[in-house]
Amino acid sequence: MTEPDGGILGQAAELARRGEQFALATVVWRQGPSSSQPGSRAIITAGGEVRGWIGGACAEPAVLREAQHVIASGEARLLLLGSPDQFGPAVPDGMAVVPISCQSEGALAVYIEPVGPVPHLVVVGRSPMAHTLADLARTLGWRADLIDGADFATADADERSMVVVATQGHHDEAVVERAVAAHPAYLGLVGSAKRGAAVLGYLADRGVPHDQLDRVRVPAGLDLGSTTHPEIAVAIIAELVQLRASGALAPSVPQAAAGGRLAAPTSVATDPVCGMTVAAEPDSLPLEHDGVTYYFCSAGCRQAFERDTAAYQKRETRC
Repeated sequence: MTEPDGGILGQAAELARRGEQFALATVVWRQGPSSSQPGSRAIITAGGEVRGWIGGACAEPAVLREAQHVIASGEARLLLLGSPDQFGPAVPDGMAVVPISCQSEGALAVYIEPVGPVPHLVVVGRSPMAHTLADLARTLGWRADLIDGADFATADADERSMVVVATQGHHDEAVVERAVAAHPAYLGLVGSAKRGAAVLGYLADRGVPHDQLDRVRVPAGLDLGSTTHPEIAVAIIAELVQLRASGALAPSVPQAAAGGRLAAPTSVATDPVCGMTVAAEPDSLPLEHDGVTYYFCSAGCRQAFERDTAAYQKRETRC
């Protein structure tokens, strides 16, 4: 049964809030027979977990594989799942035909879009400006953590976080050193250029690598001239919005749930009988012949291959 959209979309919002990468797949067209319906949705996580319903045993592996590419590239894809003979030359530009089941005449069009994590801002400090900055971030729909300098730890941020140190001279050096170790996408220090030079110079003398210290922005925020504390918060949030819009805050290594790496795409092969793309794994009914291992979408295709191996051998193309 298809899970209600509210359930899937609610889970998607929660995953994004927690900073996880995933893809959202939606059935936008269906030709029967098919177990899916227009509007059916599924979440595919970076680790390969599928939540929701997008189709049966033939459609799901193809959607899962394509979703991994969507997550890795950050670019949406519109797929036509079925036999190429069903679509002929009428496939519009920008759509990809992915062969599925040799035992069904059903077909699906599935739109797969990448969903990035909600921006995560860590504001370290307890001044009114720090509170204003956190409130501005929440107004934008970002996840904002306001942490006192003494309580801030490296684990409070990661490669996707934006960290603003606003401790106003209260152990700035120790806080910045802990923040640098998290390798955040952005690290800014609220303070004068003179104060920033002193902090960074001290950390350099302590052996903190210069390439890491060079990434610390000080003073944090756009240069708006002489400003009040609320205006400083506006200047910082404006700089963060500008940098995010330009793509300058993308992490160097994409992450999956809980800070893990994106799952490597599954090795795939082409079913020599029906042309469907299948996972090259034990569940795909492998058959070795003349030193080559073939994989199949179903027992029917495997049996057809065994009955007339010579007719199908030349058609097989490993991916």
